[in-house]
Amino acid sequence: MDFIGAMPTVDLTYSDVFLVPRRSEVRSRLDVTLSPGDGTSATLPLVASNMNSVTGPRLAAVLARRGGIAVLPQDMAIDEMERAIRWVKDQPVAFDTPLVLASTATAADALRLIPRAEGQSVVVADQPVPGEKLDARAVKGVLSASRLASVPDDARLGDLLHGAPALIEATELTDSRAAFDLVVAATNDDADAAESVCVVENGVLVGVLSRRSALRRTIYAPALDSDGRLIVAAAVGINGDAAAKARALAAAGANALVVDTAHGHQGGMLRALAAVADLSLGLPIVAGNIVTADGVRDLVAAGASILKVGVGPGAMCTTRMMTAVGRPQFSAVLETAQAARELGAHVWADGGVRYPRDVALALAAGASSVMIGSWFAGTAESPGELRTDENGRQFKESWGMASTKAVQGRFGGLDPYERARKELFAEGISSSKIYLDPQRPSVEDLVDMITSGLRSSFTYAGADSLQEFHLRAHVGLQSAAGYEEGKALPVSW
Repeated sequence: MDFIGAMPTVDLTYSDVFLVPRRSEVRSRLDVTLSPGDGTSATLPLVASNMNSVTGPRLAAVLARRGGIAVLPQDMAIDEMERAIRWVKDQPVAFDTPLVLASTATAADALRLIPRAEGQSVVVADQPVPGEKLDARAVKGVLSASRLASVPDDARLGDLLHGAPALIEATELTDSRAAFDLVVAATNDDADAAESVCVVENGVLVGVLSRRSALRRTIYAPALDSDGRLIVAAAVGINGDAAAKARALAAAGANALVVDTAHGHQGGMLRALAAVADLSLGLPIVAGNIVTADGVRDLVAAGASILKVGVGPGAMCTTRMMTAVGRPQFSAVLETAQAARELGAHVWADGGVRYPRDVALALAAGASSVMIGSWFAGTAESPGELRTDENGRQFKESWGMASTKAVQGRFGGLDPYERARKELFAEGISSSKIYLDPQRPSVEDLVDMITSGLRSSFTYAGADSLQEFHLRAHVGLQSAAGYEEGKALPVSW
């Protein structure tokens, strides 16, 4: 990456900079490869952050299916994390994980799990048992969110179905284009199916497939481990026996370990990181958060192969306003990525992205991947049930990982006095409504939008890979007015 003119003498955030087009020989956005090349098997440079309100097993599986990687938060109990990892590994790669509800469940039950949006649906079955394979003969059908939103809340799902369910054998779906055509043919006459069909194999329900997910199969490459299963990362705090926890998570199948604390450039981090690295688990080790080249050098020396960069840019974070500590994110990524590159390590830019342009700029600054938190919190797949406000808008709750709410969850086992002492020094927002975008209610919809922007950014720079984008990105500085000029107007002037 290079700047127009001299290197700036002040630190910059994403809003302060822009990308300049260069001569390009890249013919199509689909000719661009977005693989981060950071030692993980991700095929997209997107990471779901290890926040309790962002990453759970459902989001982790969906993101990996499209090529990214999600990090399970360290606040989960170790047995819960192990179960979550195994659940992700058990999910289908070629099809979507079915969301199955009993025939006796109500429309209100379903709409606490899926948004009132196009493309969302639930599978209805007789007496499904959570965690067990479902006999295809028990499947009664698929109901769309639009159908569920049009009936009374207490309507039973089984009463809303008519006719036999649309079923397709998994063996018929080996070719992505053929799979799309089969889904279209199976759902043309069924408006209630949300363009979705059930996929069965050996008489067992193994997934669902919609027109859009069949189309995505032609564009995205899933992020898989050496056994062909979806990948997932897991976070380890620096307190307690970090090595024992890391060993257990690796044994459960975690594909990367994130040694994480708010201030990553400290002795406690270096000791925990060294203890995890000494296990020689053969996994990428991510560590942070840091914002300086000195931090990169110390953490790499202790065993990190990827650095998590960012202090204070997150939407739920109040660190900068409370402590004055942090650094504008573009400059933080620029400096740390250069230092990491010299040592053969990589950077994940953590926080501060609000538009696809910000993701492109983080990559231009040298990041191999970009971590996303609050943006993903407001999706159908993030943890927690959907809630509805007084105006009928659906939302989920989000909170910072240093907030009072997070501290209460993390230290709930302490005696009241010690827990109260921890809460006294909490930072961050404890509760915030993150509204779902009706046009993009799924994490996959956001991935579509982000990667579409990234592919165009690469072609403007004349780069067909992330590594080439790092070299060819041409960056300029802009005023606040220049930033505002780039925004689309919602109405005519």
